[in-house]
This record gives sequence, structure tokens and C-alpha cells, in this order.
Amino acid sequence: MYAYSRLGGGAAAAAAAAAATGGGKPTSPRRSPRAKYGRSKFAGRNSGFESPAKLQRVAERLAYLLLSLVFRRHGVLLFAPLIYLSGMLLYMGTLPIDIPRVVHRPPPGSTYRSPQVFEKLWPHMQADRSQMNALTAAWHTRGGQTWKPCIDQKTSIEEVPASNGYLIIEANGGLNQQRISICDAVAVAGLLNATLVIPTFHLNSVWRDSSKFGDIFDEEHFIEVLKNEVKVVKELPEDVLQKFDNNISNITNLRVKAWSTANHYLEKVLPKLLKLGAVRIAPFSNRLANEVPEHIQYLRCLTNFKALRFSEPIRLLADSMVNRMVQKSSLSNGKYVSVHLRFEEDMVAFSCCIYDGGEEEKREMDKARERGWRGKFSKTGRIIRPGAIRMDGKCPLTPLEVGMMLRGMGFDNGTHVYVAAGKIYKAEKYVAPLQQMFPFLETKESLASEDELASFQGHSSRLAALDYTVCLHSEVFVTTQGGNFPHFLMGHRRYLYEGHAKTIKPDKRKLALMFDNPRIRWDYFKKNMHSMLHHSDTKGVEIKKPNSSLYTFPTPDCMCRSAIINKNTSAANDH
Repeated sequence: MYAYSRLGGGAAAAAAAAAATGGGKPTSPRRSPRAKYGRSKFAGRNSGFESPAKLQRVAERLAYLLLSLVFRRHGVLLFAPLIYLSGMLLYMGTLPIDIPRVVHRPPPGSTYRSPQVFEKLWPHMQADRSQMNALTAAWHTRGGQTWKPCIDQKTSIEEVPASNGYLIIEANGGLNQQRISICDAVAVAGLLNATLVIPTFHLNSVWRDSSKFGDIFDEEHFIEVLKNEVKVVKELPEDVLQKFDNNISNITNLRVKAWSTANHYLEKVLPKLLKLGAVRIAPFSNRLANEVPEHIQYLRCLTNFKALRFSEPIRLLADSMVNRMVQKSSLSNGKYVSVHLRFEEDMVAFSCCIYDGGEEEKREMDKARERGWRGKFSKTGRIIRPGAIRMDGKCPLTPLEVGMMLRGMGFDNGTHVYVAAGKIYKAEKYVAPLQQMFPFLETKESLASEDELASFQGHSSRLAALDYTVCLHSEVFVTTQGGNFPHFLMGHRRYLYEGHAKTIKPDKRKLALMFDNPRIRWDYFKKNMHSMLHHSDTKGVEIKKPNSSLYTFPTPDCMCRSAIINKNTSAANDH
């Protein structure tokens, strides 16, 4: 008798013993418990088929082995999340659940939605009869802030000393950039005690105007007004020109940095002038600092407000256009609004702002940028953010936006409006709503006949001079984009209107928010526009700050307080 062993060792030994003793067949070992699960692949081979119970036991055994294998490994932690998610997705797929999508709305003020705002506000504009026309009460005089021109009181009567040589400069840019160069040239000539040769104009690739000084300004008047301050000649004398082989290009061209001080001219330019007898400075745009000695600043004032008078053809037509505007505005005592509108194609392209023209607008603007600035806007690494540009208030206002702003400020549809502009981009589309809000809309083309404008066509500076004059004499001037044109006009208007610019300079950041809200209420919009008009009125009288331009802020360099003038006048009468 042998003991039972799970390893089968006892059975094997018994069989071996039996064989050794010559006994019969060895006794079969006890059946292993695993045999009942059909472990052998030969089990049941001769039965023809397996019973369902056996198949179930096989499947259970396989499942058991698989789970045992998985749970013996820590890898189950990797499969558990996948199994869970798969189950959840299968479950949710059987339910009619709509998962909400997250929509990222552009920041307020970054999108052009002015047409939708106009659609909302237009019925309210038509129905509003609660206010008087702002044209009659836009500006207010504040005590102690009235100024009068006093250039004549400072005019020198001393004889101009002998000249140190001839100064030749080249003015570039548009009409008012040329004005800056001319005024600064007179100031530098006075500083160096030089004789100024009438400035030449650089043919600009953008302005494309071949006009000469005498085509835009009155040369004789210019020379006459300055005769006691700076000697001016129309051209370089023959004997001087011969020293340079009759070629002005042979005259030394001094490269002067922008915003150079008076000391720089005295230390660097004057010695060259004394040595050579003539010097050129080209280009001469913004080549003199804003802060210079008082007597040099006076020369700037004298030149800008007295010496630079438009040529006779420009003056005659411009004065006629002003008179026609006054006559058309007779119901408002000859008062009218002028708007400097910068919505030409090149301006829209340069701004990189997006409006509502879609793909067509994008193609046109891309072509305009490439045509005008050749690769400047498509450089590798340059990032343009139109939405941020609009939020920052740097997008040109459309005619529609200007109209809504003015109606919100209280200018009614009986107001006569003059628009100073070049060729407006897609004029039929963008000007129509402005005409709808202000039926009495005028331009130089409507005020002057084709025959009157014939000699001006193709000369942008001469056309700009017409716009400048009509805007100068308006009761209200509206600037929409900045630049030299409105800056000079604001200064000139301050000079004429007792120190008050009478100019609406809108807060374009606030406007961007207003025009990006189609649900805005008319009363709220109107309140904000009235506040903006009041701010422009408050800022109308403003004293020049350090490093500011006297062309925009003529007080106190070119103007005196009224009390000072009255006191001087009384003293003169006493004598």
C-alpha cells in the first residue's frame, strides 16, 4: 500500500514495483481532478460531438484563465480607464443627448458690425425730435481762455544782415507735409542768416503731383511778407551756380537727422555754409526740432499763418466754394459741418482693417498693399491682427460710422455737410447711408463744375488746397483718422477762432465698442456721443505743451491772450 501523492510519485512507484514482481497489469492511478474539465485535446475524439455542458465548461475555463492572467499583473490599471470610457461611450451613444459646443466670440470692439447697428438705430434717429440741432450750440467760450493772433506785434523792422550763403531745400510729401518743410526752412534760414531759395517739391510716388511752389502758393506774397526777416530768392544766382558747374546736384547735400536742434545747425551746418557759400538739405521733412529759440519759433508762425497764401487760381475757386456752402446753409445762418474722411482704397489697405466686403475685399486690399508698399505687409514673421487694430481705434471710420456719430451728437438731417476726401473706396456702397442720414451732402465735385476743376485734376496738392479752405471756414470740423491735414487745420482754426479749434476729434476706441453692439439702445448711444462732443469742446482751447507742434497748438507762440492785446491797445490810445 502506497500513500497518495498529488505529484503522482506514489502511483509511479507502485507501478514500478508491480512490474518488478511480475504481477499483472499495473493498477490505474487515481483520476486527476483536472481530467473532468476535458484538459486533453484528444478527449472525446471518438464521440462525434461534444455536449453543450462540456462546451460551457471549456468557455468558463478559458474566461477564468484570462481573468486570472490579467489580475495577476498590474497592467490591469492601464486597461481599466479604457474599458470604462468605452462602456460610457457605448452607453451615451444610445441616448439622444445634444452636447453643447463652446463658441469663442471675438473681443468687444474687434469686429465691424456698424451696418447692423445702423439698422437697429435708424428708426430711432428718424423719430427723435427731442433736441435742437447741435450746429447752433456745439462750442462754448470759457472765461480767461480767449486768444488773438499777435504775429504783427512781433514783426521786426530791422534790416536783414548780410547773408552767410544760400540754403536749398527739397520739400516732400503731400500739401501739409510740404508746409512743414517750407516753414522749417524759413526758420533754419533765419537761424543761419542764410538766403533761402524758393523750395522745390519732390515728386512723390504716392501723391504723384508735379506741381511747383508757384502752382500752390503765392510766390510774390511769400517773398514780400518775409522780406524783413529772411531774404528769399526764386532761384540761385548765375554767378553762384557757375561755381558748381551750373549744376545744383554738385552742391554739397548735407544729411541732417530728423528733429535736429538749433545748436546742431549752428555747429554742423553753418561752418559748411560759410565755407561753400551754398548747401543743400534733401530731404527736409521734419528736420528741425519742435523746441527752438523764441525768435526762430516766431518765423514759423509768420510763415505758416501769413506768408503761405495759396496761389490765385486756388484762392478764387476755394473762396467761391466756401460762399456756395454758406448760401446753401442759409437756414442755419451759413453754418455747416466739414468732415475729413480718410476712406480711400490706399488708406483702407494700409490700415489692415477688415470691413464687410468678404473675400472680394481681401483680394482687393492684398493687391493694393502689394502695389503701394511691395512686400512690406507680407514679410516673413509679420503678424497682423485686424481685430486688435480696430479695438485700438486705428481703423478709418466709414462714412456710415461718421453719420451715426454725428446724428448721435445731435446734428439733424437738415445739417449741410461737406466731405473732404479723395476717391472713396466703394463709394456707392459706403456713402449711401451717410447720404441717407444727411441729404444735404456736398463735395468739391458737387460745389464746383467740371470746367472749374479741370486745371486741378491730376494734382492732388491743389485739390487738397480746395478741401483745406472749405474745411477751414466751417462751423464744425470733424477729423476721423489723423495726419498732417487735420493737425494743420486744427492749428489754423485755433488761430482764426480765438484759440478754439472747433473740431470734433472722436474717441475711436469707444466708437469701436459702440459700433460692435447691435443691441445698443438709442438713448445710451446718444448719451455717449454727447459726452464725446463735450470732450472735444473742452479740448478745443489747448496750450502747446513741450515738444508739441505749434502748427497744431499755436498758443502761446503765435497768439496772445485778449487781455494783453486790449491793454496794449488802450496804452496806444492814451498816447
